[in-house]
Amino acid sequence: MNIKYLVLRVIRHFMPESVARFLLKRRWIIRPGLESSDPFAAVEQYIKGLSAYGKSINGRRVLVFGYGGRFAVGVELLRKGAAHVVLCDHFVLLDKERNLELLPDYAEYLFAENDDVKPRSEFITLLHGDIREASIQSQISEVDYVLSTSVYEHLDDVDGITRALAKLTSSQGAHLHFVDLRDHFFKHPFEMLTFSEHVWRNFLNPTSNLNRFRLTNYREIFDAYFQKVDITVLNRQENEFRAARSRIRQEFLTGDEAADSVTLIHAFAEFPKGR
Repeated sequence: MNIKYLVLRVIRHFMPESVARFLLKRRWIIRPGLESSDPFAAVEQYIKGLSAYGKSINGRRVLVFGYGGRFAVGVELLRKGAAHVVLCDHFVLLDKERNLELLPDYAEYLFAENDDVKPRSEFITLLHGDIREASIQSQISEVDYVLSTSVYEHLDDVDGITRALAKLTSSQGAHLHFVDLRDHFFKHPFEMLTFSEHVWRNFLNPTSNLNRFRLTNYREIFDAYFQKVDITVLNRQENEFRAARSRIRQEFLTGDEAADSVTLIHAFAEFPKGR
């Protein structure tokens, strides 16, 4: 048993969410996702990923799911050709300081107001709240693309949220989600899979939530709501998986090491069902 891992996981589990978000915003201890740490790299990743399927953001409505309070991804998508960007997050935690830094270069999409920065509504819509709620969904029109990076592994209702996002997507639209399947205590990428649901949920799961979904789980979810799905494996960690395999619980094992050792994927799904 890794005592250091357990101690740090327990601390992270019982840490007040306000403290966790304070640390995350300042990049202290808790590492932010690519949307926040390098938004321009995130945009390039989206454009490259869509291009591989013959898709382009030019003239399209794009929803960024879990944008993290920073407008950089949105304004850069607009500069790269998007017609309108919806920045969606469950929480309202705007990064005022970093958003202000964007003003000189992106004045066509942002404006200053009382020592703050606001998006121009003709280009950017902010959507804050639970995307599953009808009152939130009614605030926007259909979008052509839904994009996210390192968000899906944190969802507590992957099925319900995917269903809601598919409902907001046009009949010819598509999703591109980059998902990190690792335990975010990255030195031990499979450690979270060694605990029962009771122990994980009540003592170890961080406040940011790690749902412990595996490759097959994501495939089943996207297959349920889209007519065409392609899940690409971006990384496997076979050695780390073999070292932990004897302790990993059976519900996380398929018997296919190539699938079970996957740690990074992107999911491309198009043509929502029932549209």
